[in-house]
Formats: sequence, C-alpha cells, structure tokens
Amino acid sequence: MTSATELLAKYDIPGPRYTSYPTVPYWQTAPTQEQWLTHVADAITRSKAAGQGGALYVHVPFCRTLCHYCGCNTVITRDTSGASPYVEALLAEWQLYTDRLGRVRLDEVHIGGGTPTYLTPEQLDRLFTGLFKHVDLPADAELGIEADPRVTTRAQLEVLAKHGFKRLSLGIQDFDERVQHGVNRYQTVAEVRLVTETARELGFTSINYDLIYGLPRQTEASIRQTVDEVRKLSPDRIAFYGYAHVPWMSTVQRRFEDEDVPGGAAKRVLYERGRELLLGAKYKEIGFDHFALESDGLWKAFAEKRMHRNFMGFTDRSTMPLFALGTSAIGDSWTAFAQNEKTLPAWHARIAKGELPIVKGHLLDQEDLVLRRLILDLMTRFETTWEPKATEYLAEVPAKLSEMARDGLVELKGSTVKVTTEGQPFVRNVCMALDARLARQAPDRPLFSHTV
Repeated sequence: MTSATELLAKYDIPGPRYTSYPTVPYWQTAPTQEQWLTHVADAITRSKAAGQGGALYVHVPFCRTLCHYCGCNTVITRDTSGASPYVEALLAEWQLYTDRLGRVRLDEVHIGGGTPTYLTPEQLDRLFTGLFKHVDLPADAELGIEADPRVTTRAQLEVLAKHGFKRLSLGIQDFDERVQHGVNRYQTVAEVRLVTETARELGFTSINYDLIYGLPRQTEASIRQTVDEVRKLSPDRIAFYGYAHVPWMSTVQRRFEDEDVPGGAAKRVLYERGRELLLGAKYKEIGFDHFALESDGLWKAFAEKRMHRNFMGFTDRSTMPLFALGTSAIGDSWTAFAQNEKTLPAWHARIAKGELPIVKGHLLDQEDLVLRRLILDLMTRFETTWEPKATEYLAEVPAKLSEMARDGLVELKGSTVKVTTEGQPFVRNVCMALDARLARQAPDRPLFSHTV
C-alpha cells in the first residue's frame, strides 16, 4: 500500500476545483443573449416537469478592505455612493430575464461577494423587494447570504429575516492574530459570536463558517485555537477550504513571502489537524472540504445522495437553471454557461443598453454533458457509474483509474468508480482522470491551485 507521504508527493499537483465542467479555462463558444435565454427557458421547462425550481445568485463586489488571500472579483472602496446605483442595475438586469421568461420559481437564492452586507439595510430591502416581485418562492426555498461579521448589523439581519433568509455564511478564516495580520483580515471571536447569536435570535436556522487552511503564517496551534473557538459557537456547517495560492491570477497574493505559505505535506498536516478536531466535535465530513452537524440539511442531503454542487458551492437540492446577476457572476442552464462582465463600468454600460451583460461562456457538447454528470457525481457522492453509450468519451479513463486503484484511491467495479476514504482528499485528481478537455490540452502556463 502506498504511504500517505508518497500519495501526497504523487498527487498534490495543480488541478481544477470542478465547480463546473468544462472548467472555465476550457470554455469555448459563448452563447449570444438569444441563445442563452433559449437555454435558460429550456432548463425551466425541464425543472417544471421534475417539480423543481431554479436558483438565483447575486454578486455584490464591494468590500471596505482587501483580504490578501482573496481571489474573488471585488471592488475595494469606502465610498458607498456606488451601492445604490448597483442595486438599481441589479434589478434592471433581473427585469431583462423576467420580461422574457415571466414569473420564475426559485428554490434557492444566494447573495455573495465581495461583501453583501456592504449594502445598508435600506439597500438590502430595496434589492429583495425588487428581486422577489416576479418570483415564486416555495415555503421550503433556501435563502442564504454571505456576510462579514465585522460589518454586519442587527438591522441588516432583520431585513434579511423579513425577506425569508434563513441561512447565513460568515467568513472566519482564522482567529489567530498573527495569521490575521498576514492576510489583512482582523476580526474577533466576540464579533463573530454577536452576529451568530443575533441571527439565531431572528430565526436563522443554518449558520455556516468559512475557514481556510494553508494561510500564510498558519500553524497547527493556530488551527487548534480557531477550531476550539468555532466549536464553542457551534455553527451548523463548516467549509474548511484549502488556501488557493494563485499569485499569477491574484496580484494581492504576491505580498506573501513563499516561506510563509505552508505547502505540500505541511499544508496537509493543517487540514488533518483541523479535520480531527471537527470530527471530535461531532461534525460529519461531507463532500469536498465541508463538514456539517447531523441536524443540518446539507448532511442529510449528502447521506441521501442528493447533494448538488454549482457556482454557489454545495447545496442540499438540485436546482436549474442558475440565474446570475452582478459583475462576474456565472449562470448555468446545464447545457450552457454564461459569465457577466467583470468590471463595474462595462457591466453597467451593457445593462443601460438593455443587454444581458454576458462576456464569456460555453455551449456544452454531448461529450461535455456526459462527463459533467460523472464529475458532478464524484464531487458530491464520491462515486459514479457510466452507461455503455458513455464509453466513447472515456477511452483513456480506465488506465488512469487503474493506477489510482492500485494506489488505493478508488475502487473499480465494471463501469462504477467509488472514491475510497483514503482517496477522498484526492477527489479532484479522480475527476481529472475523466477530464477530456484537460487531457487533450494540458495548460502551458499556471492556471490552477494544487489539488490537495
């Protein structure tokens, strides 16, 4: 049996995170506005037939300060004058969809960023009043929002609760002051506790904390300190992400000295220590770098093999299409992807012209659709099975998977592949074995973070 150290040395390589397939660097033909609306309309029809609804993601890019680990599309400013025009443009963008598609059923809504709680209570109220005017929200629809505990107020949470939000995701990352100084993200346990307790008092039923391992200056001691504090606050879900060090894409990450960033075996030790502590606190490991209490809906969805993954992360239900509003936001109709303009001026200008602000995307071909399903299964269930007609797209896959089977990462039985417990940290590598586009055209420059 290959040792853990040998597996890490062999498989800790740059690779996609498989939020989508094909992955963004391999997108080719972007849909026109008319093509995109047609694909979205078709997805709505399919969902209606299955008794399901769609999802809505809204991107709010504004932040008051820049976190030095961040790779998201953000606008760093303390000048709040652009927030209200942004809200009005979001509503205008949404109207471009509803004018064409009519009332839309949404089973899931997620507001991300940036910092969504950069918006004032009045701006949040205006946004959700306008968005939900032409929307059918079932009683069990999941409405969630990302929040910065340093700037989130009771008044904002009251507005969210009024509009039906029950899920709150707080960016924590690490409580150690030395690590916080290194990444320019300062927040106290008291700030996090206040927002958490206020949200629960107002009826929020699912609180998620985002933690990151592999940050500059992070040690086993800082991981233990952070998890100890998190255990006391008992969030329902925890996303324990590996820090994606991609300084060629995020220039702010060039502020770190290489020796300050744990990598390879040192980074993996941080994850294993955090994982051990979380499992000891009665959290269940689900999906990829995620944990939840048994009482949380995401754990139940994972246990029942109905968990879904999209550009909003792991969710407890399958929704389609995914509408996406705001700068850089990515929509998904299952058969096509469409990403918005990334800069504020370009995004505003397109909407002012009455155009959907699509700047790039991809129309999936038959091979893409087959492989997308298999990779999604692996990321959400750690197993998948392909039908005979799929074999024409999998010519090189058996050999790659056979090597992984010899290394104890997967179990193979006919056309079924199951990721072992030992192989779960390497699930991205297993997905790479099925990635036909990556196999045909390996990147000639840095594109991806390391897989482990």
